[in-house]
Amino acid sequence: MYILEQNVNYVISIYLVVMNLVGFTVMGIDKRRAITKKWRISENTLIIIAFIGGGIGAWFGMYVYRHKTKHVKFVIILPLTVIIYLALLLKIFCFI
Repeated sequence: MYILEQNVNYVISIYLVVMNLVGFTVMGIDKRRAITKKWRISENTLIIIAFIGGGIGAWFGMYVYRHKTKHVKFVIILPLTVIIYLALLLKIFCFI
């Protein structure tokens, strides 16, 4: 049973790392497209990526790329996703 728990924790960790890299990258791509006036990634897509595990990366990307920092929706929702995922991680890995 312990090995199964380790594998599940490993898979969850890898998933969250990948999703946060996706969130960070997508913010950069959308910023570049905004500058060059090309087709954009929808705000709903950015928020969905944050909610399915990429919140920390998207939030970090928002400030690194200075993208969506004046949109109240993003200023509230992205930190909220970070809080939710940190709480879930504590629950999963620390068995709180």
